[in-house]
Amino acid sequence: MNQTQITQIESSFPLVAPIAEPAAAIFYRRLFERDPALRPLFRDTDMAVQGRKLMQAIGFVVAHLRVPDRLLPAVSALGARHAGYGVQPAHYDTVGAALLDTLEEGLGEAFTPEVREAWAAAYGLLAQVMITAANDEDGVMAQSVA
Repeated sequence: MNQTQITQIESSFPLVAPIAEPAAAIFYRRLFERDPALRPLFRDTDMAVQGRKLMQAIGFVVAHLRVPDRLLPAVSALGARHAGYGVQPAHYDTVGAALLDTLEEGLGEAFTPEVREAWAAAYGLLAQVMITAANDEDGVMAQSVA
């Protein structure tokens, strides 16, 4: 992720923040459309509360993109917690696609190819940190790609 991408994320998120509740609803609708098997992970979850947590987490990420020493440990801890909820590494691709779908719908014309690329790069980095933390939590060493 480069500085231009960070700036694009920082400038696009304020357009989503005012519609946080409907954006969260869109996200979970898209997530369950893409993979209905994920719905049981949320069976005992108040989805309005979950939506607020999602938007708070995204807000935290956006606010700390320029402070990786604060951001990455928090994301790592989140990944370890998600492993305990039953989240598998393959789920991260589905979550990323649902996030990009949500941003596209929420931002409309402001969701340019460059903005999409910036969000995809940020999500890819954070997902990898979360997956690594989940693997470490399970006592499994993450495999490196040569």
